[in-house]
Amino acid sequence: MKIVDVNPFFTPYNGGIENRMYDTSKLLAAKGHDVTVVTGRLSDDSPEEEKVDGFRIVRLKSRQIKIYNPPFISSKGVLETLQSIDADIVNFNYRWAPSYTKALKAYDGKKVFTYHNMWGEGTGITARFSEINDNKFAKALETFDHVIAVSDTVRNDLIARGYSPDYVTTVPSCLKCPLVAGPGTGDYALSLGRLVRTKGLDYLIEAMKDVDHKLILCGKGPDEKRLRKLIAKHGVSDRVEMKGYVSEEEKSRLMGECRFFVMPSIHESLGLAAEELMAHGRPIVCSDADGLPDTVGAAGYVVPKADSAALAHAINEMFSDQAKVDALASEALKRAAYYDWNIHLPVIEEVYGKVLSGEYTRSDARR
Repeated sequence: MKIVDVNPFFTPYNGGIENRMYDTSKLLAAKGHDVTVVTGRLSDDSPEEEKVDGFRIVRLKSRQIKIYNPPFISSKGVLETLQSIDADIVNFNYRWAPSYTKALKAYDGKKVFTYHNMWGEGTGITARFSEINDNKFAKALETFDHVIAVSDTVRNDLIARGYSPDYVTTVPSCLKCPLVAGPGTGDYALSLGRLVRTKGLDYLIEAMKDVDHKLILCGKGPDEKRLRKLIAKHGVSDRVEMKGYVSEEEKSRLMGECRFFVMPSIHESLGLAAEELMAHGRPIVCSDADGLPDTVGAAGYVVPKADSAALAHAINEMFSDQAKVDALASEALKRAAYYDWNIHLPVIEEVYGKVLSGEYTRSDARR
């Protein structure tokens, strides 16, 4: 098949969507498909076109407004580029860039949308804007021949909103790291990811007032300064260390050596960090946000989201109960083995094939 994957951001911007696109593009190209990624140019220095790992990247002239991370982006010539490539199938991944949404809505070829996040995801005013955007995007969504959801939770949410079960297929984002159990010898809990409100780190920092062990926070994001102030406010600077960005080597070491991982998200459609942590054979304390409990399965100690007291209790129990840690850790590698592209990439190919054959069409969108 001649496949085009579309997203306004791509490597070297490496979020969850971009990593999934890179992995699937590389693997699909290795299976003999002709794959092109159409994306925005993040700087004037970036190439307009390049080829990596067997697939082509086309970068469009773009304008960014950096009031948030990721920034608002508008790219020129999205529709014209898609029409010139004349793909068998186009997969779109993003619903917060109007120039892309408008182009994909107008594109009359075979197309799939991959739904990466929960409808209306966000907190406070961000959640309100997200809900407005998603309600508006719904008109464009029904022009696609099929939807791929990254978790059953996302799929079930779409079905609850009136979309047909026949219109949405679940294909989780998968791991590219090997499954290697770490020693778990570090006397610390670890949390790693983007520093944004949806990750629930406010509640984790508050919980640390009642924990006498160390927590290491890794990652960058717009909330970094606010979280540092919150650590000082709660008087937990002696036990909460913010490392910021860490190298892949350091991240791997921390994941393998941590006693357990903490993921107190408010929203989490899937939980890529949880997958990666389980690949290191370590257990997880996580919230019951969206698809996160399904992702971790028996490797997780699940607590209610936005509940600092419950988090503190779970963290203290994991530090005091080695048998519980060992029991959850024994499940981690088993669960991580499920997130293998060898299992799930064929499902993407099957969806694309059914769209091309006419078995899946946009007429299936609503029940």
